[in-house]
Amino acid sequence: MSGGVDSSVAAALLVRQGYDVVGLMMRLWGEPAPGNGGVHNRCCSPDSLAQARRVAELLDIPFYAVDAQAPFKARVVDFFIDGYAAGVTPNPCLECNRHIRWDFLLRKALSLDAAYLATGHYARVRRTDASGFQLLKAVDDRKDQSYVLSVMGQAQLRHALFPVGGYTKAQVRELAREFGLPVAERAESQDLCFLADNDYRRFLRDHAASALRPGPIVRADGRVVGEHQGLPFYTVGQRKGLGVAGPEPLYVLGTRPETNALVVGAADELGRDRLTAARVHWVAGTPPAAPIRAEVKIRYKAPPMPATVTPLPDARAEVVFDRALRDITPGQAAVFYNGEVCLGGGLIERQTG
Repeated sequence: MSGGVDSSVAAALLVRQGYDVVGLMMRLWGEPAPGNGGVHNRCCSPDSLAQARRVAELLDIPFYAVDAQAPFKARVVDFFIDGYAAGVTPNPCLECNRHIRWDFLLRKALSLDAAYLATGHYARVRRTDASGFQLLKAVDDRKDQSYVLSVMGQAQLRHALFPVGGYTKAQVRELAREFGLPVAERAESQDLCFLADNDYRRFLRDHAASALRPGPIVRADGRVVGEHQGLPFYTVGQRKGLGVAGPEPLYVLGTRPETNALVVGAADELGRDRLTAARVHWVAGTPPAAPIRAEVKIRYKAPPMPATVTPLPDARAEVVFDRALRDITPGQAAVFYNGEVCLGGGLIERQTG
């Protein structure tokens, strides 16, 4: 439970369905909050904790706060910092689901003799046979969160419940009103939960200053055309804010962390039709025996694009798209789908050279 509308409605639905429900909320690492000497994490702020506890009281269920600060800092925050230091754009939500929610918290729930861990994620689980499970997209495609849940496997899906995955967001808010929950109109938080001020650049200055060194802006052939202010300030496809004048607009093509260089080029240099991914995870537990056709998302909000996915040794895969894409970004996840079924995914590798 997070004190938000989705997890609150998930708990209420389970109570109505007759489950014996226990509410859990994680205390996560956050930056020191200005002025009060405490820490700031929007997923477990004092107000969120109070709201979650109030919902639990209304539903007449036990409620406990679980200290996850140390593993969250080590697995999620440090991953975020290390990714930018290595010249990629990390997605900490993937690591949170991989290591914290569906490992640390699941093990905590099972230690309390729970049969399932339920969350307010917009996704669905389908049993395929006596022992197999599939991860499905949510009914509400605009809210679908299967992208960040693609790290889940059979051991996690066996114990997973997503009660709101079969509803639209509007329906979830209406259910909250019907249940009389005080969080029915509570706003959503879209930012990184562990930042005190939503400013990831300021956070990196404080925690990874070495990654923000100025360096050369170069064309693909190595020709220097300007100076950047720190590689983490730029993303693939970015045009504004480069500070480079020329006869044609220039876009960020990528980075060369080994020389602290930002690579830029014209629009026709931007797109590419393939990527390789590392740390590839298959929801079914094993990779396909041969290349497969799939729809692949390269960002959380990106549309799925048709491609051929070829498994490679050492938990890697090659993805070849039917057409070139402009914003393939190292560090983000490439997630594979067969219609509504999430097959798995991996982290996009940085091209060398």
